[in-house]
Amino acid sequence: MFRTLEVSDPALTPPGLRFVTVKSAALGQRADLLLFVPPQAAAGRDVPLVVLLHGVYGSHWAWAFQGGAHVTAQRLIDEGAVPPLVLAMPSDGLWGDGSGYVPHAGQDFERWIVDEVPAAAREACSACSESSPLCIAGLSMGGFAALRLAGRHPQRFVAAAGHSSVTEAAQLDALMAETRTGWAAAPADTSVIASLREAEAPLPALRFDCGRDDPFIDGNRRLHVELQAAGIAHDYAEHDGGHGWAYWAQHLDDTLRFFGQALTTRTPTP
Repeated sequence: MFRTLEVSDPALTPPGLRFVTVKSAALGQRADLLLFVPPQAAAGRDVPLVVLLHGVYGSHWAWAFQGGAHVTAQRLIDEGAVPPLVLAMPSDGLWGDGSGYVPHAGQDFERWIVDEVPAAAREACSACSESSPLCIAGLSMGGFAALRLAGRHPQRFVAAAGHSSVTEAAQLDALMAETRTGWAAAPADTSVIASLREAEAPLPALRFDCGRDDPFIDGNRRLHVELQAAGIAHDYAEHDGGHGWAYWAQHLDDTLRFFGQALTTRTPTP
């Protein structure tokens, strides 16, 4: 699928971590992701793949080296709380302060995440395959993407989750130096609730949470009410905390446990 694919030397990287750079056709440029392959998954087949999306200003290393995502995943696997799984932590494509993970004029950041990141994981990790169940989660801008993509591609994901999620693309305007000129502007591309309402297949399992001191708490509360009104099943939680890594690192535990439950109870595709 890729003209070029580079993978880091395992002798020179922290255990289980693989840095991957590919030539992305969706973006027309090179793009990065970080994989975490725990020892329990390395020799497996069709191992679940969890995609973690960062927020504005971030990149592929943020979930691991600011949030310790691989440490949390390894602990939960060791405890038997979740099945062996692989984490894929891509950059958003590094457009401006943040791409929103949506299609732009000339670049498709949605296709990068939905199609190319799982393909890159499969090429760099033999434990993953086209039969690997897929889950997706994100924080802030990444939470917007994870929940929105669950509506846009419901058949692709077993479960989706957001932490401190942006719920409308317009909320990104105050965070970015750039404008959203050229970004896809359909309701399903700019609004989480619109995307989930317009889903053309049964939705994956959904959860999202937000800190009570987070600037996006009102939007998350509104999304919760709108989902209830639409009859869309979901888990929603509020916790103490604000918009930062102390909160996200703590509550990734909740999301991975939620994914583990969804993976355990899912009905396999024929």
